[in-house]
Amino acid sequence: MIYIIKPVILWPVYYIVLFDVNICYYNLHMFYRKGNIMIWTKLTVETTVEAVDILSAFLDDLGVEGIMIEDNVPISEEDMKAMFVDIPLVAGEDDGSAKVSCFVNDDFDIDELKQNITDELTRLSEFLPVGSMNITLANTEDKDWMNNWKQFFKPFRLYDNIVIKPTWETLTDEQEGDMVVEIDPGIAFGTGTHETTKLCIGQIKKYLKQGDTVFDVGCGSGILSIISSMLGAGFVHGMDIDEVAVRASIENAEINHLGEDKIRFSCGNLLADNYIGKGTTFQLDDSAIKADRHIEADTQYDIVVANILADVIIPLSGVVKPFMKPDGYFITSGIIDEKESDVVEAMKKNGFEIIDIVHMNEWVSIIAKQA
Repeated sequence: MIYIIKPVILWPVYYIVLFDVNICYYNLHMFYRKGNIMIWTKLTVETTVEAVDILSAFLDDLGVEGIMIEDNVPISEEDMKAMFVDIPLVAGEDDGSAKVSCFVNDDFDIDELKQNITDELTRLSEFLPVGSMNITLANTEDKDWMNNWKQFFKPFRLYDNIVIKPTWETLTDEQEGDMVVEIDPGIAFGTGTHETTKLCIGQIKKYLKQGDTVFDVGCGSGILSIISSMLGAGFVHGMDIDEVAVRASIENAEINHLGEDKIRFSCGNLLADNYIGKGTTFQLDDSAIKADRHIEADTQYDIVVANILADVIIPLSGVVKPFMKPDGYFITSGIIDEKESDVVEAMKKNGFEIIDIVHMNEWVSIIAKQA
């Protein structure tokens, strides 16, 4: 079984997003140093599920801050709903085994750390099964975390003729009439594989008319902005609070031969006065967006699309109207089904009329217009 993680930079710390139902992370942090690649020693202990918690706490007491746990314990339905994943999940048979990996720099004496772990597992073996206790070492660089997940992202087809192709892959089954979208999400969210992104693409395809203008709030990798443009939008503005996402979006637009006359991206936050996004260094008010990216901050759009999360969409519904034309559409996704009623209630409270609700598994897309 192969387990993967994908880092997302929310400057200056890497927050790790879970991509496999068999992985859980215990206080895993990697610090990003601009212009400097950190070398880490990955120490992996083969043990059992029963010993995981005690071993993790033991490592924490030793000052180890980055711990990763790999097992095949089925994830609960509740935990599944709390996860927002963008790579197909992989399940395995629970055999009781587990691996505990930690990531340490040269401040640690590796031989001493190995001995301490062996001694602790030997002590624990008197009370519970601890497995083989085999310990292996490997070196890893920050850049490995950024790229190893790519082997799992393959070309795939949506809605008959939309083909999402990773830039590093070769397309072998292109058909006449296909719209091929080349994407390298880097460390920004948005490969197109997740239900929420698929829902948004389907609704954009349904409601977008030739020449429409589109505002993609929380653009991530830029995938929805790019697809909107390729489907015939006259102009697309993609915005994200994360400067790294904006850079990825710009690069992906260039890969797909979309110039600034068709699509532009900016760094900003429509909820800058709210709790969302506070602490980042790239919150920009309207004037900064206008000055920095040469995009009119008071532009109104035919479609505003937000594939974020319910807890963001709820407050967003209270501030998005000034960016919409009177007959414009507000296409939202990223909403888990148990939050559907909360989003609908907030939209209605903020003067929207719900015109369409679409489900895909446990995820929901809600489309609204101004009442």
